[in-house]
Amino acid sequence: MSFQFAYLLSVLPTLFAAALVNARLAAIIVVIAVLGGTALTILRSFKIAWVNAIIAFLISFIRGTPLLIQIFLFYYVLPAIGLDLSPEAAGIAAIALNSSMFITEMMRGGLQTIDPGQIEAATALSLPRRAIWQSVVLPQLFRRILPVLINEITIVVKGTALLSVITVVDVLRTAQQIASASYRPFETLAGAALIFLLMNLVVIAAGSLTEARLAVRRG
Repeated sequence: MSFQFAYLLSVLPTLFAAALVNARLAAIIVVIAVLGGTALTILRSFKIAWVNAIIAFLISFIRGTPLLIQIFLFYYVLPAIGLDLSPEAAGIAAIALNSSMFITEMMRGGLQTIDPGQIEAATALSLPRRAIWQSVVLPQLFRRILPVLINEITIVVKGTALLSVITVVDVLRTAQQIASASYRPFETLAGAALIFLLMNLVVIAAGSLTEARLAVRRG
């Protein structure tokens, strides 16, 4: 069966409409993950042994198991303990937890590059811990980890495709449905791949623009 470019063009509008689901889910996940990763980083800074031990275990579990299995755990296992999530909610929770763990590790590495003298000076001025984090640490930290954070966002965007296996009707599931009806999987899956590529190119471009603006502000 030969590749038909005209058929690819004909299914792109439908795939683009379905991709709005991926974009919406990715945006929600990124917000939750950044907030979660930041909260975990601050929590780890208190150096409470048992809390850090639990976080370290979760990080090891998340890093050592496939994201797809984590999605299955949220969607199929949580109902067994009385927490019945919708497919989208389960997917958001699983990917957001996964991404939060990677973001807190990025931030932990970024903290090591910040001059501790700044924090000591802020402490000497009797600034509360919240103000130190909000005004001194976090602005520098996010600037330093921005390139790897952008990379993590692209991973989240691609990860939303996995939610098609728990019946979320996204661009990949829509492509599969079209392929099943038309018997033309090549064009439809190529279209889905093209859309994911375009979404991540937008993310990368936005990240590069943000980096450039921050560089200008720093002089």
